[in-house]
Parts: sequence; structure tokens; C-alpha cells
Amino acid sequence: MTSSAFQRTIVLPASLCEEAAHHLEQAAQRAIDGAGIPLKAFRSAEDSDYTLPLAVVEQAAACLLVLATEIAQTVRPSALRATISVALRLRDAVEAARQPALTHRFW
Repeated sequence: MTSSAFQRTIVLPASLCEEAAHHLEQAAQRAIDGAGIPLKAFRSAEDSDYTLPLAVVEQAAACLLVLATEIAQTVRPSALRATISVALRLRDAVEAARQPALTHRFW
């Protein structure tokens, strides 16, 4: 996962984008608010070399956490863990992208 301090986008691994798209489809099927925009972005991520706006990735993570709360009582624990794992990986990627870049200069 790479990002630039001057850009409001983030490059995610293809596998994470594919997993996120799969889970976002489930969120859209359950009519979770806000799932449509990230779903569309993650479906077309391959066309943009898996570069997505930070806000969309953050929205996707939030939608997946809502999905996890809705399915918690009805799915196998492994399926729930998979959904939560993708959501947390997306959230962590956004957090990492927002961290200031470290410099090699000492004070």
C-alpha cells in the first residue's frame, strides 16, 4: 500500500480491492447506506491501477463494519472474521496514508 502526502488517493493491493468489492456487494444487497459509491469504485479499481480516493476507502471500511454488525448473528464466525478483516485492513491503509511522512533529517 502506497500513498503520497500530497495526494488524496491510495494504492491498494489487487487482492484487497477484490475482497472489498465482494463484501461491498453484500453490503449493497443489504441496502447499507453508502455502499454504492465504494462498490462502484472498487469494481473499477483495476482500470486505475488500484488507486482509490482516501474518502472512498474510508467509506468502504465503514460500510463493511456496518455489514459485520448486521450479519454477526447469521453467518459463520469465519465469514464474519473475513468481513471485519477487510474493513480493518482498509481502515489501517487510510490511517497509514494520513500519517506524516518521516524525514531523515534530525532536529
